[in-house]
Amino acid sequence: MNRITLEKDLVTRNYGEAIAPAQRNGAEPETDIIRYDPVRLIAQYRSRPLKVWGRCLTIVWPFIRFATGLWWDQYGGRREKNEVKRAVQLRELLTWLGPAYIKVGQALSTRPDLIPPVYLEELTKLQDQLPPFPNQVAYRFIEEELGDRPENLYGELSRDPVAAASLGQVYKGKLKTGETVAVKVQRPDLNEEISLDLYILRGLAVWAKKKIKRVRSDLAGIVDEFGSRIYEEMNYNQEGRNAERFAELYGHLPNIYVPRIYWEYTGRRVLTMEWVTGTKLTQLEAIAAQGLDARYLIEVGVHCSLRQLLEHGFFHGDPHPGNLLASPEGRLVYLDFGMMSQVKNCQRYGLIEAVVHLVNRDFESLAKDYVKLGFLSPSTDLSPIIPALSNVFDNALGASVAELNFKSITDQLSAVMYEYPFQVPAYYALIIRSLVTLEGIAINVDPNFKVLSKAYPYVAKRLLTDPAPELRASLRDLLFQDGGFRWNRLENLLRNARDSQDYDLDLVLNQTIDFVFSDRGAFIRDRLVDEIIKGVDTFGRYAFANVTYQLRQRVGMNGHQPPALTITETPEQKSMDHIQRIWGILQETRGFDPMKILPLIPELLMKRETQDMGQQIAGGLAQRVVARFIREVLLTEEPADFEQNDRAVSHETEPL
Repeated sequence: MNRITLEKDLVTRNYGEAIAPAQRNGAEPETDIIRYDPVRLIAQYRSRPLKVWGRCLTIVWPFIRFATGLWWDQYGGRREKNEVKRAVQLRELLTWLGPAYIKVGQALSTRPDLIPPVYLEELTKLQDQLPPFPNQVAYRFIEEELGDRPENLYGELSRDPVAAASLGQVYKGKLKTGETVAVKVQRPDLNEEISLDLYILRGLAVWAKKKIKRVRSDLAGIVDEFGSRIYEEMNYNQEGRNAERFAELYGHLPNIYVPRIYWEYTGRRVLTMEWVTGTKLTQLEAIAAQGLDARYLIEVGVHCSLRQLLEHGFFHGDPHPGNLLASPEGRLVYLDFGMMSQVKNCQRYGLIEAVVHLVNRDFESLAKDYVKLGFLSPSTDLSPIIPALSNVFDNALGASVAELNFKSITDQLSAVMYEYPFQVPAYYALIIRSLVTLEGIAINVDPNFKVLSKAYPYVAKRLLTDPAPELRASLRDLLFQDGGFRWNRLENLLRNARDSQDYDLDLVLNQTIDFVFSDRGAFIRDRLVDEIIKGVDTFGRYAFANVTYQLRQRVGMNGHQPPALTITETPEQKSMDHIQRIWGILQETRGFDPMKILPLIPELLMKRETQDMGQQIAGGLAQRVVARFIREVLLTEEPADFEQNDRAVSHETEPL
C-alpha cells in the first residue's frame, strides 16, 4: 500500500497533474476544465503575467533561432545539405511546444504542394509517432476513470503504446470476452498547456483586430471556435458520442467504416474502441501491395466529406492521414472523432449555391452568396466586387473552374479579400481546415486530383433532388435568366449528377414533376408555356410560308423567294437539339427505364395545372395569330418579310 502511495506521489510530482480520487460511472473530476470559456481564461491568466510572458518567450525564441538557422543555411549555400537536420528540428520544436502546435504540424504534413518532401516526411511523424508518456501514468488514468486496474479490466494490453498523438496515446488490447480493442489514454497536463496557448492566441487575435486596420475577420471568434473543438476533443466521452453519431449518419455509405465504441470501458480520459487493421492513405506502396486503389478511396472520402458538410452538417474536422485508413477489405476507415463540428442548414445551402455559381461563372450570384454566408455585410456595395471575382477566377485557370483546387481558390481570393471588406466567419475556419487537409491527402495520392471537379456531381445531384426551398430557388435561378431557359446548364447538371454514387433518376423525375406542378413551380410553368407558344408559333409560321411557296410554284407564281430561314437556324430547333441531347444523357444514366415514364403521361394530362397550361397555350397562340394578321394584312400593303420577323423572334428567344 505504501509503495502504491509513493508511486502515485512520484507521478503527480513529475507530471504536474494532481490525480483526483477514483471517479465511478464516468463521473468527471470537479477540478477538471471540460468546457472552453474565454472569459474564464482571461480571469485566470490576467493575474499571472509572468507565466504568460514566459510562455510567449518559450514560443517565440525557438522560432527565431529556427528561422535564423534557415537564413544562415541559405546565405552559406548549405540549404540542401542541412535540409534533413532542419526538418527534424522543426518537428522536435512543434512537439516540444505542445498539442496546439502539433496540430499545426499535422495540418502542414498533408500539404505536399506547400512543404518540401523532406519536411513532409518528418512532419508526418506528428500524426502518431510522438514521444509517449510513461505507462504508469496511463495505467493510473485507466484506474481513475474505469474504477479498476487495467489487468482486471482487459484480457490483454500491449506493454508499450502502439501510437502516440497530440492528445493521447493508444494501446492494443483484448477484452475478457475476446474482442480486440484500441485503448486511448489522454496525456497529462493538457488543460494547463492548451488553456495558456489559447489565451495567448486569443490575446494576439484581439490585438490584431484592434490595431491592424486591414484585419476585418473575427480572429477572436476563429480562436474561440478552435478552442471549443479542442476542449471537446479532450473529453473522450464526447468523442465516443461523436463516433456513434458519425456511424449513424455515414456508416451506411459504400466502403465507409466506423469502429465500435465499448462504453463500459470508456471515460473522460480513457476511450476503448474496436481495433481496426488498416494502412494510412499516404502509404501508397503498401496499399497497392494489397491490391487496393488509393485514388478510389480518396474519392470515397471526398463524397463522404461532401455529405458531412452539405447534407447533415456534422463533419470530421481533423481528417489527417493518421485518422484515415485503408482496410484490407478496401474500405475507408475513420478514426479519432474528437474534433467534430456542425454546419447550419442555411450555411450548407449557401455553400452548395456558391459551388454552383462558381462552376457556372455566375459571379454576381457568387458575390451575393458571400453575403448569405457572412463573409460580407448586407450593406456592402457589390458592384466593384463582382468584376474582381470575375478577374480572379477567369485568370486562375482559364477554361474550367472545376479544375481549380481549394488552395488555388484560397490563394486567388486572398488579394480580393484583402482589398474589399471581407471577413472570414468563425464557423468557416474549421471547414477550410478540413477541406484543405483532405485535399492535401488527395494531392499526395494523385497530384492531378481536383477535389472541386469530384464534388460537383454530388452538388448537381443535390440541386436536382433536394426539395428544400432554398435549393429549388437556386435551381430556378440557374436554369432561367432574362426570360430564357438555359438548356446547356440543365445538360451540365444531368451529365454531372449521373456520376454521383447515389444518384436516383426516378427520384429526380418524381420530384421534378411534383415541383413543376406545385404552387412553387408556377414560375416554371409560365416559362414553359411561353417557350411552347414561341416554338409552335415559329414552326407554324415556317410551315405556312413553306406551303404557300410551294403552291405559288405550282401555279407559276415565281416572284417570291423561298423562305430563307432554314429550320436548323431557329432557336426552337436549337432547343429541340438540347432536348435530344438530354434524352441521350438520360438513356446513358444508371437506372433509366423509358417504360417508367409512360404511366406518368395520363397522370400529367389529368392534372388541373396541365389543363390550365393547355388553355394558356391555345390563348397565347390565338393572340399571336390575330396580332400578326392585323399587323401584316390590315396595317401594311405588303406582307412583312418572314426572315426579318423570324430574326426578331430569334433575338427574343435566344437561349443564354
